[in-house]
Amino acid sequence: MSSNLSRNALRTAYRAQQRGFFLQCLAAQRVFRGLMGGEFRPRPEEISTLEAGYEQTIERDWADADAEIYPRQLLFQLPAAEYAKVLPKLVSDFPRIARRAKRGDFQDLPASVNLSAYPDYYRRNYHWQTDGYFSRRSAELYDVGAEFVLFGLADALRRRVLPHIARYVAEEGLSRAHILDVGCGTGSLLRQMTAAYPEHKYYGVELSPFYAEFARERLGRSEAVLVSDNAEALPFKDGYFDVVTCAHLLHELPRAARANVLREMRRVLRPGGLLVVEDSVQADADPALKPFQQRFAGEFHEPFYRDYLKDDLASALHGAGFAVRGVETHFLAKIAVAKCPSVRRTSRLSRRLD
Repeated sequence: MSSNLSRNALRTAYRAQQRGFFLQCLAAQRVFRGLMGGEFRPRPEEISTLEAGYEQTIERDWADADAEIYPRQLLFQLPAAEYAKVLPKLVSDFPRIARRAKRGDFQDLPASVNLSAYPDYYRRNYHWQTDGYFSRRSAELYDVGAEFVLFGLADALRRRVLPHIARYVAEEGLSRAHILDVGCGTGSLLRQMTAAYPEHKYYGVELSPFYAEFARERLGRSEAVLVSDNAEALPFKDGYFDVVTCAHLLHELPRAARANVLREMRRVLRPGGLLVVEDSVQADADPALKPFQQRFAGEFHEPFYRDYLKDDLASALHGAGFAVRGVETHFLAKIAVAKCPSVRRTSRLSRRLD
């Protein structure tokens, strides 16, 4: 009886937390839209589809934690106090973001950064965010910004990656898998993976040195190896990893760069290795979600997003040489799961970082 009471109390606390995040994000979005001078009034059926996906995601998240696929404490990994502290900082930056957006100034970036060291497509302030990916302050605000866009479900959507990892390592009997997170950002997915499955060896690649350093701090005592480098040329040898993950990176890349990243992820995966990609839903999503996709493309500086919508993820993975195992949709996210074929060609590219 007491265990059931504890379980029910945790479920109630989790749902209350998510409801609080949702209301804060909704209020922040209204402020942002007011500053941008635009209106967004989806039809009732479109709102109903979004709400249904939201509820399904929360219930799936709770069910997987309750089934001990990952620890229940992950559901509370983003403390309400931390969220409440950072969200006002993001909201206070909205006027600058709105002015930048109205000017179309996507190259408003810190003068102190040597931008020539980065690809052309990266030299911009995605989402119109202050400093782009080129400052410590930007890194500090990023995760709450992601929650703002996804109505408080960014962390929950990242957790959709975890069951696939748990299932794969069990199938393969791996006691210490080598796992790489490509485009690891501030380490949010790595933080969840290391907490859920600490027995494995983790690596992360992030192009922004500011974000990579912030990720190191967030991971604390974790032994994860974090590298600041370009995912188009991963600094690891062929076939080194058992699992590669990638969350919310591909939609920010032009098509050629996306193809390069997918090929690199295949190169560093061992034969039979697992790839799990999480990103935005695409053109094949429920038509009721299209207004939300269009809003995202229109309100935020995402120059490659519309092309990503048409570049079917499963087809792109197949083109890169992966065997696609399945594709799932959760709220506004798509999860694609694939394996590296057991027989592979040897790449001439074999940069080393053990």
